[in-house]
Amino acid sequence: MNKHILLENEYIPYTLKRSPWARRVRLSVHRDGSVVVTLPSGVLEVFAEQFVQAKSVWIWKKIQHFREYGNVSILPHSKEDYVKRKDEALTLVKNRVEYFNKEYGFAYNKISVKDQKTRWGSCSKQGNLNFSYRILFLTPEVQDLIIVHELCHLKEFNHSEKFWNLVASTIPNYKAIRKELKKKGLLMG
Repeated sequence: MNKHILLENEYIPYTLKRSPWARRVRLSVHRDGSVVVTLPSGVLEVFAEQFVQAKSVWIWKKIQHFREYGNVSILPHSKEDYVKRKDEALTLVKNRVEYFNKEYGFAYNKISVKDQKTRWGSCSKQGNLNFSYRILFLTPEVQDLIIVHELCHLKEFNHSEKFWNLVASTIPNYKAIRKELKKKGLLMG
């Protein structure tokens, strides 16, 4: 369902989608400037409109960022890229998880590399660590932050102060790295 919001005297269209798998309202601004709001099944449409309004400043900044830098993707994104590079990414991730886990000593189940487009990584309640193969194309310090971030979710399944303290124990400059990612429009998820 197509809707719009008025931002800076410009009508910005957005698409409203429902997903039976969504657990929360999700907002995405894509490189082409399109805006998508995904709603869980039971959430009323009026809540989506309020959510978009509340996030209007963020939406506008994202749109302006993509207008400024164009919609040129800075990271490979084809299925062929994924197939070609997933083993290399998996080796990198496994080595860095092993390296950082010497410090933490967390138990995890398995490590996977996927063609994730909206997240650099994720950690499941079952202790599975998943990473986007695109992690290969980031700087080593950013790779490490992403890996440590997911590793720390094994202990703290949230973004509390305890969680960030765990991250800071091995990546003390994590705030500066996150700021750089945000500035480049690479902070996902």
